[in-house]
Amino acid sequence: MFKELPAAMEPDDGSGHKAGRRGAVRYLQDEAAPRAARMVLGNALRFCREAAGLSAGQAARQLGGSPSKVSRIESGTTAAKERDLLKFFEMYSIADAERGHLLELAAAAHQLAWWHEWSAITPKYLQAVVSFEDMATRVMSYEPTYLHGLLQTSEYARALIGRGRSAESTHDVLARFRAQRLERFANAPDKKLMCIVDESALLRPIGSPAIMRRQLEHLMKLMSHARIKLLLAPLNDYSVHVEIGPTTIFDFAGRVLPTIVYTEGYEGGLVIEDEEMVDRRKKAFDALATRSLDSHAMRRRLQHLADRYK
Repeated sequence: MFKELPAAMEPDDGSGHKAGRRGAVRYLQDEAAPRAARMVLGNALRFCREAAGLSAGQAARQLGGSPSKVSRIESGTTAAKERDLLKFFEMYSIADAERGHLLELAAAAHQLAWWHEWSAITPKYLQAVVSFEDMATRVMSYEPTYLHGLLQTSEYARALIGRGRSAESTHDVLARFRAQRLERFANAPDKKLMCIVDESALLRPIGSPAIMRRQLEHLMKLMSHARIKLLLAPLNDYSVHVEIGPTTIFDFAGRVLPTIVYTEGYEGGLVIEDEEMVDRRKKAFDALATRSLDSHAMRRRLQHLADRYK
């Protein structure tokens, strides 16, 4: 089920529909979810609509559809069909040069994503997250329970998959999905990752002592990676406040999309686009980063923990 949660929403357009995408806080489970490529197209169409002085309701009436259809297109939940694009072009008086750009965005939005072969076994909210991860130039994350997926060794990941709710017959396939996700990050030279690792996640045993020791050794190696920055939120430090909870922040180059925040629960995930809420999360993340251990202190703590797992 798709749920639009109340937030700092934009003014009503007169039809009961909230205009625009900003202000959205969406709880996703296993329904059609926004994808980054579609969101880029939807974001561009929204700017064109606003420049034309039209509300979403007015655009929907001229389009011959409902305000929810315009909302789904602008939010990236669905991609605009060619016939709808041509109507948008006329309604918004879009110049020929800009039409070519929008058609290119539409072509990208309609392409099958790399994770398509895993779409039957991965939840829709995870597919949305991976699409953000693919397009973002910087990913910042804090995970208090387990390590971020891009930091996991294959055996740590496999042990986590085995603890999950998926059928055992899908475990090998899900492991290949995670491996492909890592490979794509490794092959993206302009992408940066910053992770705050919670010490409690390192004390929570996954798999076996040998798996945990090798995972910790892997983290120490990652600390030398040019595009990865790791910090450690230590236990037993009263100045470290982790109330922010699991948070991943996606920044995009060229302002193709505003910053997006994602937080995951047991049965779904929250996609936050509301500007005030995003800003609060970013400030809380920065405050946690300031109080976390730097690379030198973190390396010493990781080595100490690795020795405990011997």
